[in-house]
Amino acid sequence: MKDYRPAVELIRKYEGFNEKAYPDPMTGGAPFTFGFGSQYYPDGSPVLKNHCCTEQKALEYLLHELEIIDSLLEKENIKLDYCMNQALISFIHSIGWEPFRYSEILDDIENEEWSDVVECMLQWIFDGENKATGSLLKRRKEEIDLFLADINPIYDYSPNILLKAFRNYTGSQQEIEAIQELELLTNPYVLASFANSFNWGRTSWIDDLLEQDRLINAWS
Repeated sequence: MKDYRPAVELIRKYEGFNEKAYPDPMTGGAPFTFGFGSQYYPDGSPVLKNHCCTEQKALEYLLHELEIIDSLLEKENIKLDYCMNQALISFIHSIGWEPFRYSEILDDIENEEWSDVVECMLQWIFDGENKATGSLLKRRKEEIDLFLADINPIYDYSPNILLKAFRNYTGSQQEIEAIQELELLTNPYVLASFANSFNWGRTSWIDDLLEQDRLINAWS
C-alpha cells in the first residue's frame, strides 16, 4: 500500500474523530458523517443516523477513501510529485472529487501555474453559509505548503485576504466595523509596523478612515 501518512495526518487533524454519525449542518439530516469524515462504507452503502465506528475502523475507512481518490488522480495523467499528491488527496477529501475535477486546478497544475493553483485552493475556505472560517483557511495553508514543498525554486505565497479586502474597500459601515475589530485584535507592535510600512510618504488613507469613523459615530 502507498504511504498516505501526510494526507492522513492532515485529515485527522482537521476532521477530528467522531465515533457517532452526525447530520449534515445544512440539511439537518443526510448525508451523515462519522469517523474521520466518512459518509460511506467501503461497500458503498451510506452512513446512517446513529451509526457508530471505532477509531481503528474509521482509519480503515479513511485509507480506503484515499486509495479511491489517488486512483482518480492517476487517471488524470498529470505530473505530481509525492508531496503534491498527498496535498491534493487531503484537499479532495475535504471538498469532494466533482468540485475538484471541474475547477481549473488540473489545467493550472499541467501548466505549472503555481500561483493559480494556490488561488484556486484558497477559494475553498467558506462554510455552508458562505462565511470564511479560520479552520478551513488554516487547513488550506497547510495543504498548500505541502503541495509546494518540493517545488524548486521554492514558491512563496500569501492568501492575500487583506489585500483583496483593501482592493474592494468602499467605506461602508460594515467594512469599517470589520477593520476596527481587526485592529482591536492585532498586536500593537504589528499594527505600528504595518502603519509605518503602508503609510510610507502619505497619510490620506488613515485620514479617510478616521473621518468615516467620525461620521458613523455622529450618526449613531
